Amino acid sequence: MTFPQLQLELGERAAQGLLRQRRTVASPQSPHLVVDGKPCLSFCSNDYLGLAYHPRLIAAFQQGAQQWGVGAGAAHLVSGHFEAHDQLEKQLAAFVGKPAALLFSTGYMANLGVVQALMGKGDTVFADKLNHASLNDAMLLSRASVKRYRHNDIAQLSTLLAQTEKGRKLICTDAVFSMDGDRANLPELLALCEAHDAWLLADDAHGFGVVGAQGRGSLSHFGLDSPRIIYMATLGKAAGVFGAFVAAEQLVIDALVNSARSYVYTTATPPALSVALLESVRLIEQGDAMRAHLQSLIAQLRAGLQGLPWALMPSDTAIQPLLIGENKAALDLSMALRGRGIWVAAIRPPTVPTGTARLRITLSAAHSVADVNRLVEVLRELAC
Repeated sequence: MTFPQLQLELGERAAQGLLRQRRTVASPQSPHLVVDGKPCLSFCSNDYLGLAYHPRLIAAFQQGAQQWGVGAGAAHLVSGHFEAHDQLEKQLAAFVGKPAALLFSTGYMANLGVVQALMGKGDTVFADKLNHASLNDAMLLSRASVKRYRHNDIAQLSTLLAQTEKGRKLICTDAVFSMDGDRANLPELLALCEAHDAWLLADDAHGFGVVGAQGRGSLSHFGLDSPRIIYMATLGKAAGVFGAFVAAEQLVIDALVNSARSYVYTTATPPALSVALLESVRLIEQGDAMRAHLQSLIAQLRAGLQGLPWALMPSDTAIQPLLIGENKAALDLSMALRGRGIWVAAIRPPTVPTGTARLRITLSAAHSVADVNRLVEVLRELAC
């Protein structure tokens, strides 16, 4: 491909309102940032509990770096698996109620590793059409057959499962959908797994730390416990640090250790991160007040934005999408907010379906009532 072709493609993206650009943050993660040299109130971070700049995590990270240094040096299966990694895996497994857990560098790598390791030719992956890109890429790389079902359409999924007689079966779903903020019906999905001898891979990137008893995640929220469930959660959102983990039966974890390419063939994360994450799990477990404050902010925002020309999509989670529709309109509204010192990202295709461009408002326990009031006031002014 030549450079003029690349330039043409980028120009076409810009004309369609789809060109992506980065903003540079010059302050620690919090609701109040300095972005591209200007102060702003941010509503586009996944730091749902406000832990990314928590003093206890900073102190734990510093202590971990002092004890273990700043790099792991090798893959886990070579010489990069440290005591801190092992302790964190055991703690995470116990916290979410699974027999064992395995650390990955990112949620993307975790999903790639799980699906590629467990599924192959002759097997079938069933996937919600609104799943995260990492699950979509994982199922394609696995070389298994793929059957996608309409968003949260249990009846269609049941039909697809009944039509599939051979090979292993895996249902993949976000537990909390990253762009809509709604939830998968995990109990009904598990019932289908029981009926059709399938696994259930639940990506709880946006639920871990926020939902369930003591923030233990979506399995806790629904009261689910089954050896068929493979649970994945990320550690850079509500946990405030970095990384991801998969929790499952010991046999599944052993299979991943041996066959998950994104685990086997990559350098382990710095052990200092695991020290910080051990402290993060303690804060999450003790964080009922933070989660209660977050829920009150969600209710405040939803009440405050009633009656606007743009509707909030149905969601009781920290992800509150404001549906705009057209790409340019979403970008224009995002830029108008930026002009008032408020940062809310405009989400456009292909991340979301065509015609559903939106502002993805994300709330954090670090936000104040005044912060949310400011967003509501400005959106109401811009709607006039």
